Amino acid sequence: MTRTFTPKAGEIQREWLVIDATDVVLGRLASHAAALLRGKHKPTFANHIDTGDFVVIVNADKVALTGQKLQKKIAYRHSGYPGGLKSVSYEELLEKNPVRAVEKAVRGMLPKNSLGRQQLSKLKVYAGAEHPHAAQQPKPYIFDQVAQ
Repeated sequence: MTRTFTPKAGEIQREWLVIDATDVVLGRLASHAAALLRGKHKPTFANHIDTGDFVVIVNADKVALTGQKLQKKIAYRHSGYPGGLKSVSYEELLEKNPVRAVEKAVRGMLPKNSLGRQQLSKLKVYAGAEHPHAAQQPKPYIFDQVAQ
């Protein structure tokens, strides 16, 4: 009788990966990053355990949006108080805080529970090309298809 393999928390091998977001479509970037954060690329994937890798995204200010999404797509946030809904276009959001735009896209593709919050804590996003994680020796992650 074969048993189903379930990885233990101590057996998980985590890597550090760097994604360069220059001219990459935001949704494609977010879906790849979410899969890496969840660990779906590993043969030891289990949906109830955090088996994912650390993901560092650089050049978030150079991410691309297709069509007229730059002007028409709206990002919402809520303060928690009545009437506290705020909205801003992605054109303004990418200009003021491109890190928040990328984090919001990746957050939307992760589970909406405590496991998803744990996986999101392994995401590091930076607007420029520099990041402080050189000591972890991150490996570059290359997309199969980047053309728009």
